[in-house]
Amino acid sequence: MALAHQVEPGKKIHLSDINPADTGGLKRADAAKDTVQLNEQLTDLQEMLYAAGDGSVLIVLQGLDTAGKDGTITHVMGAFNPIGCRVESFKIPTPTELAHDFLWRVHLAAPARGMIAIFNRSHYEDVLVTRVHKLVPKEVWEKRFERIDQFEALLTENGTTVLKFFLYISKDEQRARLEAREADREKAWKLSSSDWPEHELYDQYIEVYEDVLSRCSTEHAPWYVVPANHKWFRNLAVARTITEALEGRRKEWRKAVEARGAIQLAARKAAK
Repeated sequence: MALAHQVEPGKKIHLSDINPADTGGLKRADAAKDTVQLNEQLTDLQEMLYAAGDGSVLIVLQGLDTAGKDGTITHVMGAFNPIGCRVESFKIPTPTELAHDFLWRVHLAAPARGMIAIFNRSHYEDVLVTRVHKLVPKEVWEKRFERIDQFEALLTENGTTVLKFFLYISKDEQRARLEAREADREKAWKLSSSDWPEHELYDQYIEVYEDVLSRCSTEHAPWYVVPANHKWFRNLAVARTITEALEGRRKEWRKAVEARGAIQLAARKAAK
């Protein structure tokens, strides 16, 4: 059973149709066990990808503040060996980055063969934040949609599996998490002066996200909406979606691993 909601290409999505507190009828204890098993599969799949040195994986995590991007990386992507995985966090562009096209810094961070790249926020900030805060005119951000689709198509043509997740929390849940951070000295470091002003823009962000998800979910680079009010369900949904997608490449990677092994064995035999 799919726990994350895949956005159908070419169809308009209405986030109001999805309950951010949904748990799929699952219990937390059972979900925790399933997540552990899925993480074991992910560890095995990543090792095979790394050994094959053929193909790559890009995981995009988007969500409003407190949606759980960092937590997802810790509890799901923590299953990956750091030697074959890299996390990229896209913040406000530097002067050097602003001197190039908006995808320049993103393409530099795309995963090499055999690698997994995780984007904690991504190139989609350039059609999200820029619109909500009116940082660029419509004629600028409107063109970016086509460029993003072309960029992701280029990645998949070169063997990259692209998986994009929108971690969806309700406005009330976001408020509760911000208040919890303020009350917890050990988590207060996560606070920013912009958190509450951004919270007031929740509805605007949701409207823009609906547009982005609808326009940029494709067969080669699908968007998945993950109900994220419950962190344990969020982790399970993301882990299962990634596992199912990568299992589809297991045979391909195993074949590449065996081919590389045969070359090494032949070289060893010749050296004798």
